[in-house]
Amino acid sequence: MQAPETLLEAVTYFSNPENAFEFFKQIRWPKGVRCPRCNSDKVTFLENAKVWKCRTPHPKQKFSAKVGTIFEDSPIGLDKWLPAMWLASNCKNGVSSYELHRALGVTQKTAWFMLQRIRLAMQQGFGGKMSGTCEADETYIGAKARYMHKNRRTGVGDAGIKKTPVQGILQRTEGETLSRIVLKVVPNTRRPELCGNVRQHVEAGSTVNTDALMSYDDLEKDYDRQVIDHLECYAKGQVHTNGLENFWSLLKRSLKGTYVNVEPFHLFRYCDEQAFRFNERKDNDQGRFIKALSGVVGKGLRYAKLIAAEGGDGPCPA
Repeated sequence: MQAPETLLEAVTYFSNPENAFEFFKQIRWPKGVRCPRCNSDKVTFLENAKVWKCRTPHPKQKFSAKVGTIFEDSPIGLDKWLPAMWLASNCKNGVSSYELHRALGVTQKTAWFMLQRIRLAMQQGFGGKMSGTCEADETYIGAKARYMHKNRRTGVGDAGIKKTPVQGILQRTEGETLSRIVLKVVPNTRRPELCGNVRQHVEAGSTVNTDALMSYDDLEKDYDRQVIDHLECYAKGQVHTNGLENFWSLLKRSLKGTYVNVEPFHLFRYCDEQAFRFNERKDNDQGRFIKALSGVVGKGLRYAKLIAAEGGDGPCPA
């Protein structure tokens, strides 16, 4: 299977709908086409309609390559979807919906919906828990008071602005194992929430570096917790959370510089996107694109659910 290696090659190659169709078919069904509804391999390809028909009797026997993926029910062709995925998976600071709508010739609303579905494909599941030396830290995402109109500043707390907390857990590079990260948009920074996420993703007995936040005190029961007090210094030998501090700068650069404003109930999608690029940072553009494309199967997102007032399919309330 021919795979493009650069953006220019990708745009040129996928501009032919036949190439885009064959490429995606090979990625989705490397061992042969199977019915997405009954998993049967007894299918017949209908050339004129570019769909298959399952020979096993059941409702909706006909299916296209998009069925059962984030592309399902989308009128946008794969010749536009695949370059969009290339950009989203490889642009270090992300790509805005306005930029994508100009590049692909679709509306900004369509480009925004496409990017949200691509972020869904980038959600990664880890095969096992983290181990070795890990870091746990949190940051707050939201507006700065000095950029707001004076009528919106209350002067209470952090200028009266409610920010959204995000927790990060990072496993450091050890030997040939590269560091990786998992992010959680959390409703609060209290002990049950933060410690529960660490226990979910880190093996008991591992070393966990945190700051002096008291919410992490409960980790000492199950982990070798190392504390760095940022009021004193930012590192004592190998005791630090600088790996996560570096990642926070990358995340906020994309949020503030590219996306400008993100609603709290959509924030987890942007975190998934940045975590994907960070975890796959040592791969090349072609490899990241193929990994992102491999994640489209078995996932779907409807527009009504996406824009639901309470955050739609978000992992936690806004």
